[in-house]
Amino acid sequence: MRKTIFKKLEAQGLIANYNRLRKNLPPKLPDRVFIWDETFREGIKAPTVYLTYVEQVRLAKLMDEAGVAVINVGFPALSEDEKRTVKRINNESFNQAKLTASAEATKNSINACLECGIKEIVLESPINGLNLQYKLKMTKEQALQRITECIDYAKKHGSNVNFTLMDGTRTPLEDIILAFETAVAAGATRLAIADSVGFIRPLSMRYLISHVRDGLPESLKKKVPLGIHCHNDFGLASANTLAAMEEGASYLHTCIAGFGERAGIAPFEEVVTSAELLYNIDTGIDMGKIYRIAQSAEKAFAMPIQFHKPIIGENIFTHEVENEVEEMMQQPLVFEPFPPEIVGRETMIFIGRNTGQTLIQKLLENAGIRASPRQMDELFRRIKGPQESLDKGEAQMTYYQVKKLMKDLLKGYTMEEFWHLAEQVTRQRPKLPKINKKQTADQLIT
Repeated sequence: MRKTIFKKLEAQGLIANYNRLRKNLPPKLPDRVFIWDETFREGIKAPTVYLTYVEQVRLAKLMDEAGVAVINVGFPALSEDEKRTVKRINNESFNQAKLTASAEATKNSINACLECGIKEIVLESPINGLNLQYKLKMTKEQALQRITECIDYAKKHGSNVNFTLMDGTRTPLEDIILAFETAVAAGATRLAIADSVGFIRPLSMRYLISHVRDGLPESLKKKVPLGIHCHNDFGLASANTLAAMEEGASYLHTCIAGFGERAGIAPFEEVVTSAELLYNIDTGIDMGKIYRIAQSAEKAFAMPIQFHKPIIGENIFTHEVENEVEEMMQQPLVFEPFPPEIVGRETMIFIGRNTGQTLIQKLLENAGIRASPRQMDELFRRIKGPQESLDKGEAQMTYYQVKKLMKDLLKGYTMEEFWHLAEQVTRQRPKLPKINKKQTADQLIT
């Protein structure tokens, strides 16, 4: 259906589809891409989001049924509870998806994955100056040596290793290539670049991926697929993911509804639908299951999906009748980008306060109903009544109460509250250094 609907419209001369122009198709565009889900790694980083084991398994099974290629089931070294959950999920049966788990470049972190029976580990490490100085507190050579040792250690213990370069989009090109060559030499089977703080734009992403590809040895290009992991801090995660795909990245990291820490990462439904419908690329996903997965995630996360959210939001296929109802009923694609059935949705048309009285009368006449002026006034009054009679002040108060409840559900402890709690429990006053935030920022800038 997705492959024929637009071709038919083009053939009939009804639309122009610039996406299909040969000169607009990037030459390095892959024939097939694979969706790598990060919902259990990134999604649960949304402040104090908690998924029960049953909720995680349900979502994982839905993703597996839909055709997700890889599911990252978590970070076992985070806690004993996380480790138990990862181990239990790993013991479940899946038909299509491969399960993986994340680890830092330390043996203890890798051991946590191995103890869960994970056979495919994602080794995550940065290598740029900022992270070397403030996070890893080691030299570049030491970081590379640690990557080599950890990949070798995981391989010797029977696990395949994927290497993700954290903060890769703020890492010098020569260091990206060096890190990738080091990882592959140690035995990594897939590589990925993470735009960890969402600090790149699409054209720059294409430049980066292209030059990384050009800088790698030919044997490595053919042997090791490249993945991309984009955060959404500037609202560019989907665009950047697609830009990387245009330059040959074939493993696309996504999260259901774009959930995750800060602004989240590239939304599963946006990346899949764009790849399939705008690029005509096979993602392996049964698109008819997209909406069901999003609804399940919304319930499990207890985080409402915005009404105006692309693909899965309530408003995307909903239309209030103004004066084009006949055209809408005859051909919804006049007002919609694609048939909603493709992603498990349907078109919703409703009569509301913006629908004109003349149009309502026309609708009635077309249906064989003759209404008197008095009846028309009553009908129109009832249509507009619910919204006009609503106490907006009361509605706003209810809204803010719900919003406060959501904040309370999501809230953890601020650092100040945590240290106050620690002092109460331990009866010891913490000795904390005073941090001048402005001074720290000035030091970084200079």
